[in-house]
Parts: sequence; structure tokens; C-alpha cells
Amino acid sequence: MILAVAVAAVWAALAMPLSYLLAATLLLGWTLCVLSAVDFLAFRLPDILTLPLVAIGLLLALWLPERDIIGHAIGAASGFLVLYLIATLYRQFRAREGLGLGDAKLAAAAGAWLGWQALPTVLLVASIGGLVWVSLATYFRGRSALNEQMPFGVPLCVAFWLEWLWVNGALF
Repeated sequence: MILAVAVAAVWAALAMPLSYLLAATLLLGWTLCVLSAVDFLAFRLPDILTLPLVAIGLLLALWLPERDIIGHAIGAASGFLVLYLIATLYRQFRAREGLGLGDAKLAAAAGAWLGWQALPTVLLVASIGGLVWVSLATYFRGRSALNEQMPFGVPLCVAFWLEWLWVNGALF
């Protein structure tokens, strides 16, 4: 965990200009590291971390170059609604939980920080990460791994981080 936080800090410091964006990027990176660890260990994404991320993302939208607060608010709402609908449909068809509301709140935070235009990429990258995770688990542990829970918040945090860096010109 310490190594992940240190890597996020160095990456952000090297990639972002020395400004409010660097501070925001450090805050985001550290929070996403903590959220990933908590989800990995406890299969939860606590509101005490996800909800402030939504609020900070919306406030930050006021200072981003495009100043598209409406687009970021739409992103927050649609990020939550898309994953909430997926969770609801899964629960109705499979009669068990498949996706927690913490994931929906984290998607709302991604939408608040990135705007609605970036959400498809975030969800695609996170889904691919989840498929790779399950594929590797199945390969190494056999078909029984298909019946185990997978913390979707981990690939969602990674996708959120990568898209934030991409949108702000700090990736590659």
C-alpha cells in the first residue's frame, strides 16, 4: 500500500504542472489507492471516501480549463445511475447481489471529476480489467474462481486514475 501511494505521488508530481491540478491529482491518487485496498480486503467502498470524491470533483470542475460544471454534474448522475441500474437488473435476474452501491458511487465520482464524456472509457477499461482479473483467477485456481466475489472497485479505481491522467495530458 505504501509503495502504491508513493508511486501515485511520484507519477503525479512528474506528470502534472505545479498547480492546483497537482494537489487534486495527489488527493485523487491517494484516495483511489485507499479505496482499492479497502475494496480488495473488505469488498466495500466506504461512503466516507466516495461521497467527498463526488463533491470535490464537482467543485474542481469550476476551475478546470473547460469549466463545464453541467457536464461534470451529468457525469456524476449518469455514472451512478448506470451502475445502479446494472446492479438492480442483476439482482432481479440472479436473485443475489452482484454489484454494490459503492461501485455506483465511485462511478459517480469518476463522472464528477472527468465529465460524462469520459465515463464510457472508464467503464470499458474497468470492465476489461475485471475480465482479466477473473480470467487469471480462473486460470490459476480453476473454475471454482468463477463463483467467488471480485472487488470491481479495484479496476474501477485504476481506470478512473488512468483516465484522469489521460484527460489532463499526463499519461504518455
